Amino acid sequence: LPLSEEEYQWLHVLAEGWADPLDGFMTEEQYLQSLHYQHLVINGAFVPMPVPIVKACTAEQKAEIDGAEDIALTGPDGAIVATMSKPKAFQHMKEERAGRTFGITHGEHPYIEMINKAGDWLVGGSVRILKDFKYDDGMDGYRLSPTQLKAKFAELGADAVFVFQLRNPVHNGHALLMQDTAQKLKAKGYKKPVLWLSPLGGWTKDDDVPLKTRMDQHHAIIKNGVFGDTPVVLAIFPSPMLYAGPREVQWHAFARLNGGATHYIVGRDPAGMKHPGTGEDIYHMWHGQMMLQQAPGLQKMQLLPFTFASYDKKAGKMAFFDPSRKEDFVSISGSKMRKLAKDGEAPPDGFMDPEGWQILVKYYKSLGSKPEL
Repeated sequence: LPLSEEEYQWLHVLAEGWADPLDGFMTEEQYLQSLHYQHLVINGAFVPMPVPIVKACTAEQKAEIDGAEDIALTGPDGAIVATMSKPKAFQHMKEERAGRTFGITHGEHPYIEMINKAGDWLVGGSVRILKDFKYDDGMDGYRLSPTQLKAKFAELGADAVFVFQLRNPVHNGHALLMQDTAQKLKAKGYKKPVLWLSPLGGWTKDDDVPLKTRMDQHHAIIKNGVFGDTPVVLAIFPSPMLYAGPREVQWHAFARLNGGATHYIVGRDPAGMKHPGTGEDIYHMWHGQMMLQQAPGLQKMQLLPFTFASYDKKAGKMAFFDPSRKEDFVSISGSKMRKLAKDGEAPPDGFMDPEGWQILVKYYKSLGSKPEL
């Protein structure tokens, strides 16, 4: 069976243990547990698994694999990358999957659009990986598995690993939060907190900044010391993005727990997007954080509060918002940032590392049409 781009990325996730103990594309039982309980039931215990990790197929493909002991899974280049043992097909109830995963069924949500275009059947079974995952895009050296990450953290002598999930460029407000977090961890007695900068490396919607541009920007700001003296590990998380709000936030946290994180920073609406029909936010901005605080399977991970930073006109830099002088602060939204970059204009001094900003300017100026704002 051929794997779509998104399914290939999910196989990468499975291969490296990000979704451990899940060892293959979900069976019908596992799929229902994920969809309805947001957990898998393993030996009577609930293990967090809030998003379905599934492989689709057509009715014709289902007929070809019925009764097979093992089937081959092929990557984008047609080469066999894995085998699936004792595959079992079950009906792909697309609207139910969308409604339960996203809370909406609108066909123009980009991930729901992929669901609707996929086959009418799902096939599940454990997988055996036959080759390493290489993308040959100059970034493979930053695709570290959970095993490699844990070894890296141990090599650095980390006694706390705080992780920041990213799918956007980093501005100085983020950097301020990372520095403040490191200081707070040291105040709690940790000797060597390490920042794990964890950009999402799988599929994202078309108007998101592509991974290569984001990585170039991350490299520049790390080189220029925006995180202070805190050791930084930059490592790509191979999962595709779903834009599934609080459910997806739990997936992001659980996968990083498998990757060796001890502390997780969760911000405002970290896995959300605008509703494709109304233009309003699909999810409440703080529900992702609230869900993580209550998630019974994530108690091993300590959550860190996201302190809101905006541009302090008086100080000429990003600073934590002070309600007593709110007139001194201005919020620079993602839309405004993209427009400034597209027009080649500079943001206020102190908003973003200048070299990192120029990387974004170069990207947006290279677009043939105006970016969606």
